[in-house]
Amino acid sequence: MANSFVRYTGDNSTTAYSIPFSYRATGDLTVTISGSATTAFTLNAAGTTLTFNSAPAQDAAIEIRRRTSQTTKLVDYASGSVLTENDLDTDSDQAFFMSQEAIDDAGDVIKVSNTDFQWDAQNKRLTNVADPVNAQDLATKNYLENTWLSASDKTAITNLGSSISQINLLGTSDVVADMNTLATADVVADMNTLANSDIISDLNTLATSDIVADMNTLATSANVTNMATLAGISGLSTLAANNTNITSLAGKTTELGLLGTSAVVADLALLGTSDVVADMALLANADVISDMNTLATSDIISDLNTLASSDIVNDLNTLAHADVVSDMNTLATSANVTAMGHLGTSANVTAMATLGTSTNVSNMATLAGITNLTNLANAHTAVSTVATNIAGVNSFAERYRVQSGSPSSNNDVGDLAFDTASNTMKVYSSGGWINAGSSVNGTANRFEYTATAGQTTFTGSDSNSNTMAYDAGFIDCYLNGVKLANADFTATNGTSVVLATGASVNDILMVVAFGTFSLSNFSITSANDVPASLGTAGQALVVNSGGNALEFSNASSAEVYGFNKYYNPSTLVKTVTVSSVGGSNKYFIDGVQQDTLDLYEGNTYIFNHPSAHPFRFSTDSGNSNAYTTGVTVNSSTQVTIVVASDAPTLYYYCSSHSGMGGQANTPTPANNAVQYITTNQGQDNITESQYANFDDVLFSASGFVFSINSNGNLISTI
Repeated sequence: MANSFVRYTGDNSTTAYSIPFSYRATGDLTVTISGSATTAFTLNAAGTTLTFNSAPAQDAAIEIRRRTSQTTKLVDYASGSVLTENDLDTDSDQAFFMSQEAIDDAGDVIKVSNTDFQWDAQNKRLTNVADPVNAQDLATKNYLENTWLSASDKTAITNLGSSISQINLLGTSDVVADMNTLATADVVADMNTLANSDIISDLNTLATSDIVADMNTLATSANVTNMATLAGISGLSTLAANNTNITSLAGKTTELGLLGTSAVVADLALLGTSDVVADMALLANADVISDMNTLATSDIISDLNTLASSDIVNDLNTLAHADVVSDMNTLATSANVTAMGHLGTSANVTAMATLGTSTNVSNMATLAGITNLTNLANAHTAVSTVATNIAGVNSFAERYRVQSGSPSSNNDVGDLAFDTASNTMKVYSSGGWINAGSSVNGTANRFEYTATAGQTTFTGSDSNSNTMAYDAGFIDCYLNGVKLANADFTATNGTSVVLATGASVNDILMVVAFGTFSLSNFSITSANDVPASLGTAGQALVVNSGGNALEFSNASSAEVYGFNKYYNPSTLVKTVTVSSVGGSNKYFIDGVQQDTLDLYEGNTYIFNHPSAHPFRFSTDSGNSNAYTTGVTVNSSTQVTIVVASDAPTLYYYCSSHSGMGGQANTPTPANNAVQYITTNQGQDNITESQYANFDDVLFSASGFVFSINSNGNLISTI
């Protein structure tokens, strides 16, 4: 197997071809199709598969060959310079690749075989060979065909090729001696006489072993005399054509004796017409013969005589149709015969005549297809009631419809429609179709979608197989946890959300749909377990000391609320690619060559990289001390790091090749979230150390609720 090239044969469909050998850079590859160089191809990220822009033609010769620079040294050492692994690898790779290519070139030529010291073309054709000049020069196919072999020569050789087995038979010493014997003028003249197509055909017919044996048997004087006698019989050729039949009859002498009387011969003359022979051929099968045996009794023959009148024969002709016979077979059961006896009265015949009109038959056919006809007959009264109120029934059918989506025509204010697509009841208002109730079952529904690159419209089934439905105007949207302003999205149709700006791949869109409902207005004293009368000013409704009822009591004292700011970590995905820069491979992080990274403490970073260039971390720029804290190698193409607190400055590198990586700083992130702790109306204690660590403290009556508004400010409500 070659180490620096690979060859394929095109099939007019395949475009991708494997590169099984290593190479230093893409510029070292030379690709030819049928001997012509081409650059109409691309390489995959690993550089192991070459894909043509269009499939090479059928049987096209494809060669992918490495040609390492042989005129320019890739590394030029200078006195006092530092020897790096990359320089040494580049220098040794150039020499190694050039030696492989030289060996491949030496092996890709005609060589002397070590078995017999002769030139060996290794089962390949020699092309572009000049015409021979000297006696021992090689002659080509073209030279032989166009210099020495005429068209007639080629035809003669072809004809001889089809007769090679006969030529082999003639090439024995005995046959050669026979041909010498035949080579006299008389014999040659005789052979010329025999040499016409008819006689040759006859000789071919006679030249079988069986016939030759027969001729040897016949070649006695007595047989020759008999054959002379037979030669005077004019009809001999006719007899010869019926040789098989004559042989068969030779064993039937007794039967021939019986048939050979004048009376039988007269009968055979009558039977020997083509029509009679055809009829006997039809009758001469086992089933018909069995039937004739069954019919050949005196009683049946008498019956046949009775039936053999012209009237009855006419009737039988009328009945003897396939349809009528099939009907008689259907009717000929005992049950049907009994039923026809019942129907055969004059009254029933009259009734059937009345029913037998085309209109009545059509109506009965319609009724016969109703499976619940009995139930319909029993509901005659109800059917009559509906018939008298058909206008109301039709009106209801127009007012209430069930279908997928909202009706687009014949709509009146107050119409109802159940939308099977969203399982929602809708009512038609002056402004169009609206939900009869909230599309949200309860107070809120949540939908979560994972975005594709540039996705703007989110609808249908979410990541949890829930189908989006909401009431327009009662919806909040969050992208990666950040609430979107109303201007950032459109949500008006109740089934989809459209972002103003396309999301990035793997962004998380969270949709919160709120239920719409109206609270009943009732007095607090009407609620269960509430005192019948209101308390005094400033009192609140609390659980009594027995824990079994509510009562009005003074509000609780001041409560402590403590606030902490903290950092909420995130997970980020980085894409790592590799490209050659100045003859050396370099890492590109999200498209930036050897980017200096900021890996914030607490965050999780996922790096997706090529399998040929493992992505790793170290604590020094020389990459001699691997850093593994929080680092997980997920696969040959992915590594994850959870940046630890107080992590040192890191360096990323390729564990298989030097000089590809860069620096990764590990700064401490700024706080991006707020946490608060409360004494829970005095039930929970806040320790002294907790109190000392609070960024801010609020003393207030209990019942405060804190939240972040759309501007990012902390607000409280009570």
